[in-house]
Amino acid sequence: MNYEPVLLANVQKKDSHTLAVYQSGGGYRGLRRALKEMSPEDVVELVKQSGLRGRGGAGFPTGMKWSFLPENHPGPVYFCVNADESEPGTFVNRVQMELDPHQVLEGAILSCYATRAATAYIYLRYEYPLCRKRMQAAIDECYAAGYLGRNVLGSDFSLDVYIHVGAGAYVCGEETGLIESIEGRRAWPRIKPPFPAVEGLFRKPTVVNNVETLACVKHIVDRGAAWFRSMGTP
Repeated sequence: MNYEPVLLANVQKKDSHTLAVYQSGGGYRGLRRALKEMSPEDVVELVKQSGLRGRGGAGFPTGMKWSFLPENHPGPVYFCVNADESEPGTFVNRVQMELDPHQVLEGAILSCYATRAATAYIYLRYEYPLCRKRMQAAIDECYAAGYLGRNVLGSDFSLDVYIHVGAGAYVCGEETGLIESIEGRRAWPRIKPPFPAVEGLFRKPTVVNNVETLACVKHIVDRGAAWFRSMGTP
């Protein structure tokens, strides 16, 4: 059986990490569609229908995780991208960030739109200097193109994205340890409840998703829930 590459479809292209190459293959088409045609609730429902599960290890349904955020919260809501990837021998996130950073960013922007987050932090493993360089360059390109900043693509949605580099602690792969590290404290996991969706970064509602999970979100919004389910086990 032949399989269509999805998350790694762009990595063999020359300069695959650049905005120009990413857009030439339909990059940010899903974001444009979402901002024009979909409400945040529509995006959450679409991800629920897709059956997407977190790729960080726990396999928890992503759309359901988003729905745990308190309704009508005055804000702010924070979003954290878990790019720590400290499990020995793993490099899936590294490949995606080095060779196709805009795929990760588009998924993160869509996820922030869905969860009404106005600030996102990419928590990056210290040992990934090229990832840091490529992700920061992609962020800069997105600001210049109007995909980040105030009133993204002329919409009411605004988003700022920052990179936070960890110090190498394995425990930062756990979401509350990661949150503690961003806050400048020792990465000691918190007792739960409360869960981050209720009290996370800076004691505000927070969503933490893995790099690969967010890359999937981009394709779900762009190609639909039924298409994603047809690929196999979510």
